[in-house]
Amino acid sequence: MDPLFEFDLSLAAKGSRESSRNLYSQLKAAILDGRLGAGARLPATRKSAAFFGVSRNTAAEVYERLLNEGYVVSRRGSGTYVADRVPAPLPRPSVRAEGGINRPLNEFWLRPEVTAAMSFWRDRPESPAARPKVSQIDFRPALVDSRLFPFDVFRRISAKQLRGLERKPASYKSPQGNQGNYSLRHAITRHIALTRAVACGPDDILVTSGAQQAFDLLARVLVVPNETIVAIEDPGYPPMRVAFAAAGATLVPVGVDAEGLIVEQLPPGVGVICVCPSHQFPLGVTMSTRRRKALVEFALSRGAVIIEDDYDGEFRYDGSPLEALRTSDAADVVFYVGTFSKCMLSALRLGFIVAPEWAMPTLVAAKNCLDWHCSTPVQIGVAGFIAEGHLAHHVRKMRDIYKKRRRLLLNFLGDNLREWLDPIPSFYGMHVAAEARTARDLDEVAAALLRHNVKIHTFSRYYLGPQTKKGLIFGYGAVDLPEMNRGLSFLRKALQNLP
Repeated sequence: MDPLFEFDLSLAAKGSRESSRNLYSQLKAAILDGRLGAGARLPATRKSAAFFGVSRNTAAEVYERLLNEGYVVSRRGSGTYVADRVPAPLPRPSVRAEGGINRPLNEFWLRPEVTAAMSFWRDRPESPAARPKVSQIDFRPALVDSRLFPFDVFRRISAKQLRGLERKPASYKSPQGNQGNYSLRHAITRHIALTRAVACGPDDILVTSGAQQAFDLLARVLVVPNETIVAIEDPGYPPMRVAFAAAGATLVPVGVDAEGLIVEQLPPGVGVICVCPSHQFPLGVTMSTRRRKALVEFALSRGAVIIEDDYDGEFRYDGSPLEALRTSDAADVVFYVGTFSKCMLSALRLGFIVAPEWAMPTLVAAKNCLDWHCSTPVQIGVAGFIAEGHLAHHVRKMRDIYKKRRRLLLNFLGDNLREWLDPIPSFYGMHVAAEARTARDLDEVAAALLRHNVKIHTFSRYYLGPQTKKGLIFGYGAVDLPEMNRGLSFLRKALQNLP
């Protein structure tokens, strides 16, 4: 079967001596810039006249040259294919006029608030094919163990919901709606009312492609480039702040102590305040009631808005339940961002914003400009999963599992690592942070652990301003008890070996 080969090639005149060189250069360029991806099949040389307008001998000569240079491979009886790994192209000189368009982009990607976020994203888990055969022990935060998710239940519910679409196919307008599938928005209101005491209706919710799109939409709507001041927790979550940096905001790092964001440090003229009040990322502290009240009063008196990132608030282990920052009194100034990445699966790419009424039309317009709406099959599958009580059951099961992992971690820190690390008290979430008792180089410790296939993050990657604390972050979402014991033992040896 002939391959699909829809390339507009600029061919030399028939019979021209430049035919071979011309075809070679264009095929090579297509391979290097990715238009002809790895494994793409090239047309057979016997069909070269139809595809390339050259003789079979000319095409064979070009293929042979590409083969010798490593750009293609030949499979006997099958054909010629683009190689999986091709030689890297020579670096091209940067052509840029003074004050040209490249400068702002390059400067943006070099900003510290952006480079830290890119490092965070690059450090996500590899695909199964790319993983080394040696088992890894992964203490990185914000990871979920997909092995524990009830895929069989979710498949059954999704199939049931899809059968409903067969009878009444979805369209751009109905039943999707501008803000997301109604059944999902209704299910979300019930879920966050029970787990986070957030009172709202379906019309207050905008469904997004994960929390990251929620941050991006909020940045697009709330930021006036080069004017809006955005206060962020420092240390904080890099992918959140990069969305506001990309929108042109001026970022101001604000310190965090045992009570959460230090409200007294908020800058004058701030327009947006980004916080994780239930389980601050990455330190894990919970914002005190006193600070919560002061923060909301600050926003109301200064005309500012608050973005509440509640990324793993479903998982509480000790203490009394704590309401989300978005209460009825604060509903006009708080944008509540939730996600299903931690309580279900990150692969779903599904999140939501509970927004003030005044902001919803603009948020919907921004969402429509990006992708119109999230996947309808995914939305109705998650809606059914919540409505039938499976999410509540899964959260309860994961709380028990995480509680055991958390207990082992805290016991090990207290019994074996207390000479070096002091755990920061926290009652929520899927990770524990521990502050260094001494001025040791913990980045060196993390590098030493990586040589033993143990992955762990230090505080350093989460700071935008000067680093005021040193420590390690222990995520227990993707590491079971035996792995945790082995990884912590490696950590103890690494700490002992530091000068």
